[in-house]
Amino acid sequence: MQTLPHGSWPSPLDARQTLAGLTRRSAPRADGDDLYWLEARPPDAGRVTLVRRRGGALEDVSLPGHNVRTGYLEYGGGEYAVFGGVVLWVDHDTQQVWCRRPGAEPAPLTPDVGGQVRWSCFRMDLARGIVVCLREDQREEELEPVNSLVRLDLGGDNTDLGTVLVAGRRRPRADRERQEEAGGVIPEGPDFVTDPVLSPDGTRLAWLSWDHPRMPWQGTTLHAGRLDAAGDLHDVREIAGRPQEAIEQPVWLDEDTLLFLSDAGGWSNLWRADLASNAAPSPVTQDQLEFGHPRWVPDTRSYAVLPDGWVVSGRSRDGFRDPVLIDLADGRVVEVETGTTYVRDLAVLADGTVAVDASRADAPADILLVHLPTGATRAAAVERTSPVPEGLAALPEPVSWASDDGATAHGFLYRPANPQAAAPEGDLPPLIVTLHGGPTACAIPGLSAARTFWTSRGFAVLDVNYGGSTGFGRAYRERLDGQWGIVDVQDAATGARHLADTGVVDRERLAITGGSAGGFTTLAAATFTDTFAAGASHFGISDLATLATDTHKLESRYCDGLVAPWPAGEQVYAERSPIRHVDRLSTPLILLQGTEDKVVPPAQAEQLADVLRDKGLPVALLLFEGEGHGFRALDNQVRALEAELSFYAQVFGFEPAGQIEPVQVDNLG
Repeated sequence: MQTLPHGSWPSPLDARQTLAGLTRRSAPRADGDDLYWLEARPPDAGRVTLVRRRGGALEDVSLPGHNVRTGYLEYGGGEYAVFGGVVLWVDHDTQQVWCRRPGAEPAPLTPDVGGQVRWSCFRMDLARGIVVCLREDQREEELEPVNSLVRLDLGGDNTDLGTVLVAGRRRPRADRERQEEAGGVIPEGPDFVTDPVLSPDGTRLAWLSWDHPRMPWQGTTLHAGRLDAAGDLHDVREIAGRPQEAIEQPVWLDEDTLLFLSDAGGWSNLWRADLASNAAPSPVTQDQLEFGHPRWVPDTRSYAVLPDGWVVSGRSRDGFRDPVLIDLADGRVVEVETGTTYVRDLAVLADGTVAVDASRADAPADILLVHLPTGATRAAAVERTSPVPEGLAALPEPVSWASDDGATAHGFLYRPANPQAAAPEGDLPPLIVTLHGGPTACAIPGLSAARTFWTSRGFAVLDVNYGGSTGFGRAYRERLDGQWGIVDVQDAATGARHLADTGVVDRERLAITGGSAGGFTTLAAATFTDTFAAGASHFGISDLATLATDTHKLESRYCDGLVAPWPAGEQVYAERSPIRHVDRLSTPLILLQGTEDKVVPPAQAEQLADVLRDKGLPVALLLFEGEGHGFRALDNQVRALEAELSFYAQVFGFEPAGQIEPVQVDNLG
């Protein structure tokens, strides 16, 4: 073991190993004893393949060259489905739906319309020969994309692109002024529909909807109706929901009973509705813990019904998300000890085995098979070799602290960890505060090669679940309402100071880093606080007005809630935007920016760099030719990570180990 200052420890994990990536498996779905999932393999340069596990053997189901990914609401989700051996998937290049039946060659189910119609959430009724799904129509340039619930014919050519069951709102793209003039009322269909589900006998259909300016985790409505023999929808009624209630994932328990998640009590819990009695829905669980999470994409499976009638679900506590069992008879919740740290999508096989997309503290995220009686897990496919050598991973420690507004903020602390190195007596580590995106997302505890790159070199890392993050109840998420650029900055800064005050990290070497929305918080912290001695902005948003005026439909009103309604609140956007307050910029920065970025113009990064040079503060600017909002080329990703390490080393005064190409830092010393 070598004794070296924190930050200068030699690590067996270099930048290229960190970023080379692993095969990523996600979205498990069960069809009897068969298990399906999506698989993104590093050699495929981002292409996603649909895979089936049958009797322990694996095979690719989607066609060679197909990229199984939908453009629905831009973020995708619900890109494939399987029922009774029939498989549907969306090919990204054309956005066509493809169908594979047992014993037949795959064939397109929808025509090629140049990718202007996107599909999601397929629910098949093989007896009728139909599929109910979501359709996003982008063919009319003067309209926002129109999101509708439609029916496709499993045996037809579907040249009409489906029969509309629930028509989405046809809203002009430049609609805000017209809404304000009309008092905000446009008497048409919903802006968004999602998560359709068929009852077991196929006679009922349930789905969710919501409207601008809300997001799906703010206010949604649960609907149900009857389907006739032809598959047409009748007798539609609202089952639950209100403007301040987020409903998620309806599931039919039987022909008359719906399960769903609702945060009507301030926490996302399991509820039940009896459609036969017309009684008001009632809660199954009433925990002050979260069973659901924000629906950024459709068809996310937070829970599932087991063959014995119990429910298996994820449940968040202190930032971790563990599997639990729920007794529908009395709402009793039983924990399942699996050793996982965060479970996302889950699926139930015919024998009751549960497949989960799970993170772990000491192994890469993967799809695991869980034996519920014991909690024992095994990989659904061959266990992958982690790029992180054994013993090098830092374990997530949940930490909390008081923020400036008096609220308790949360995060995960990862201490320096390297079995081959130790620091001299009294040498405290530098801290890097990391920020998740969203911003209504959360810090995922578990093994991360990117995080280990830092902790194995002697850095401590604080992954902040700032106000607005999911997993801590609706009130915690709503701390960010109207306060983006304030609460997130306060929580990051007070978290860093808390660790310094308690002697965990070096007060003089506090850094903050983030990309895109996380880059905005980084730049805001560097501008509006004096907490940090260094910051790294990866294509960080410096002008919030760009998000309010130039984004896709799902997020086009997101900033109305996070910042202020646009354009009435334009002054608030200016007050929160770092680029408008460069006179207050006081933190050394490294700015990592693509030259073709349409979200963050390179000129903004160049302006920030010029201001820091004029102030005599250390600054480094790296422009990556041809890169947009996010770096795609592996060589550029490697260079950005090594440059960030070099910047911290020069500002904090240590020599990094390994062959690290130094970055040019102006005004150093």
